[in-house]
Parts: sequence; structure tokens; C-alpha cells
Amino acid sequence: MDIAVITEYFTKYGAVAIFVMVFLEYLNLPGFPAGIIMPLAGIFARQGAISFPVAMLLTLGAGLLGSLMLYGAGYLGGDMVLRFYTRKFPKQKPVIEKHIEWLRGKGCIGVFTAKLLPAVRTLISLPAGAMKMNLWKYIISSAAGIFLWNLVFIGAGYFLGDAVFTYLG
Repeated sequence: MDIAVITEYFTKYGAVAIFVMVFLEYLNLPGFPAGIIMPLAGIFARQGAISFPVAMLLTLGAGLLGSLMLYGAGYLGGDMVLRFYTRKFPKQKPVIEKHIEWLRGKGCIGVFTAKLLPAVRTLISLPAGAMKMNLWKYIISSAAGIFLWNLVFIGAGYFLGDAVFTYLG
């Protein structure tokens, strides 16, 4: 999905499009790049289409909901879900295995940190669920990481978006 398509959806559907796209991105679905979605949400906030706090709350809620769905899949399906997922996305198997071990050692700090790392931030939810990590600890550490990640990218769109469009235009 490219910037023109995402912009069209944001323009047509507003906050609903932002929520749905961020939700799908946090489900780790291909084609929903945070590096485009989040800054565009910031640009829309800057232009007054949505307030900055609402953009943050929407993206935090969508990110947490997507993360919780993957956590739930990992929790309920455990190894079976991880095996299915890694068969479907074999390149991600070594990443997941590496991060399961890392997560076992780091716990909540590991989830928080992982939510700040590209590629890992959406994948960490499956192993956290499969490990049966405490739900409330997972929610708090995920929400904190998601909030910080989204703040940086939405903030970049909010503060730098006009300059980028002026430069490109």
C-alpha cells in the first residue's frame, strides 16, 4: 500500500481509517507500513482533520488491540500458533526464536523495548502470549512502548509533515 492510497483512505474515512490501518499494521500484516501510516496521522492532525491527542489515543488503542490479538493467539495456541506462523513466514522463524529467549530473560522490559524496534515490535506479542506472560504486565509494557513509538512517528508527521510536502512539492 503506498502513500497515495493511504492518504485517500485517511481523507475519505478519517479516524476510522487511521484506527483500522494501525490495527492491521500491529497485526503484522504486510502492506501496512507504520513509517507511512503514523506520520500521515500526524499530518492530518496538523491540518486539523483530527486532534493530536485523538490521533495518539486512536493509534494507541488500535496498536494495543492488534497486539492483544496476537498475544491471545500465542496464549491460546502456544507452540501450534508459532509453528503455523513460522511455516507461513519462514524468514521470521529465527527472529521469533531469538526473541523468545531474549523475552524470557527480560520480561516486561523486553516487551517495552521490543515495541520500539522495527520488525520485532509487532512479532513480540506472539511469543509473549505463548510464554503465558502475565496479561496486565504485558498490557502495561506494550502500551508504554506503543505510545512512545507512535508519539515519535505521529509527532514527526505533525511537526515535519508540512516541510516534507513543501520540499517534495
